[in-house]
Amino acid sequence: MMKTCIIIPCYNEEKRLPTKTFLKFIQNKDIHFCFVNDGSSDNTIDVLNSIKIKEPDKVLVINNNKNVGKAEAIREAVLELYNLKLYDYIGFFDADLATPLFEIENLRNYFIINDSLILVMGSRIKRMGANVNRKFHRFLFGRIFATIISANVLKLPVYDTQCGAKLFSTKIPVAVFNDKFITKWLFDVELIIRIKKLFGNDIIEKIVEYPLLEWVEKGESKVKFTDFLNTPKEILKIKRKYK
Repeated sequence: MMKTCIIIPCYNEEKRLPTKTFLKFIQNKDIHFCFVNDGSSDNTIDVLNSIKIKEPDKVLVINNNKNVGKAEAIREAVLELYNLKLYDYIGFFDADLATPLFEIENLRNYFIINDSLILVMGSRIKRMGANVNRKFHRFLFGRIFATIISANVLKLPVYDTQCGAKLFSTKIPVAVFNDKFITKWLFDVELIIRIKKLFGNDIIEKIVEYPLLEWVEKGESKVKFTDFLNTPKEILKIKRKYK
């Protein structure tokens, strides 16, 4: 059995968290969820606890008293899950389920096919046979950003570092997550760099990008326009840190 836990970072999700979708999915699956209430100012924690009450064996809730941001919320949750020593695979999805839950099993299937993999990343590739719906300006910015990151920072042929659907093997040493990420929303890039430093040139055979069957943008993004403006500065920070 492939013991799997998916982290769902939550900030002020009281009114939009699709609780019924999570509960229906959990019923007949061997997949667990770790919900992180990241210092919400609304009643998100009550919503998360209501899910845990209904599925206590499959749901873990972490409550941060202060908002630490998505990167740190995920990192701390990963460390918590490593300490439990229960899971073969740990991943994270966005709370709005822009990536639907059925994609978890599609990501996991790659590990069944190739047990040498350590990371499977969802990739938002708009194509025939897939329902990938992104606003054009976000798609355009994403392609420019991905090209710069791929060629000049990672030096790996990565199409979409920022997709919020990733699953990794706990074969990855926990040390990868010991230090805080230095950026708020480019932590995915930092994660790949840290893994690359450990595995060297072999990393190209240990990471797979899976083209999602469905990704639909939901509501307003929590990534602000100022975050886009700060992207060059954030990229430079990463290059200096991990050179």
